[in-house]
Amino acid sequence: MSKIAPIIAAQLPFLRRYARALTGNQSSGDAYVAAALETLVEDPQLFDSDVEPRVAVYEVFSRIWSSVSVNREASDGAGLSPAHRTLEALAPRSRQIFLLVSVEGFSPAEAARIVGIEEDDVATAIDEIGRELASLVATDVLIIEDEPIIAMDIEALVESLGHRVAGVARTQKEAVALASQTRPGLVLADIQLADGSSGLDAVNDILAEFSVPVIFITAYPERLLTGERPEPVFLISKPFQTQTVKAIVSQALFFGTRAHKREARATA
Repeated sequence: MSKIAPIIAAQLPFLRRYARALTGNQSSGDAYVAAALETLVEDPQLFDSDVEPRVAVYEVFSRIWSSVSVNREASDGAGLSPAHRTLEALAPRSRQIFLLVSVEGFSPAEAARIVGIEEDDVATAIDEIGRELASLVATDVLIIEDEPIIAMDIEALVESLGHRVAGVARTQKEAVALASQTRPGLVLADIQLADGSSGLDAVNDILAEFSVPVIFITAYPERLLTGERPEPVFLISKPFQTQTVKAIVSQALFFGTRAHKREARATA
C-alpha cells in the first residue's frame, strides 16, 4: 500500500468531486471514498498497476459504489442544485457513465473499464443519457462551421440528441446575424471560417450581446491557448469522436456552463 499511497493521494480531490456528484452530497461521497481506501489498505492487489493510475483508482471506487451500501439513503432533493436533482433521476450506472465521460474526462474505453462493461455499452448509454437530458434541457443550437459535410454531421448529431438547429453559419458575419435573430441556447463553433474570418471573433461578438454555452470544435486548438479566449468554453479537436461531442453537449447544457467574453469577466 505504501508504494501506491502517493498515487492515490494525488487522485483524492478528483475522486471526492466525482463521489459528491455521484451521491448528491459530500458526506455521502466521502463515505464511499473512505470505504474504497479501507478496501485498498486491506487488499492492495485490487489496485491494477498495469493501467493508468487514475483509471485504477476510479475502478476500485466503482467496485465499492456498486457493491457496498454506504449512506445510500434516497435523497428528497432538498439542498441539491437543479442539475443534481436531475442527475439523481438517472439510473446509477447511467449516472456513473455520464459523470466519468462528461465531467471527469475519461474516454469511453476508460469509462467502460472503470464501470466493468463493454465499450459499446458505454456508447449506447451516452446516447440514451443525451436524449434523456435533452428532454429536460432541449435548446436551439447555432453551428458555426464552413465545411458542409462536417456541418451536416454536427447537425445530425445535435438533432439525434433531441435539440433543434437554429442555423448553420459559414462566416463571422453570418454567425453574428443568426445569433442575434435566434438567440440560441448553445453555440458549436469552428475557428477557421470560409472567408478567412474567425469563429473565435464571431463567438466574442455573440457574447457581447448575451451569455451562452460555447463549444469549439476545431483543427486549430492552439489558437485557444492564448489566454484571450472566452471563458469558460469547451474544446474538442478535429477529427472528433461523435461520442465525445455528444458527452460535451450534454455537459455544457446540463450544468448550465455559460461563456462570457474574457474582457467582461476581467472587469466584473
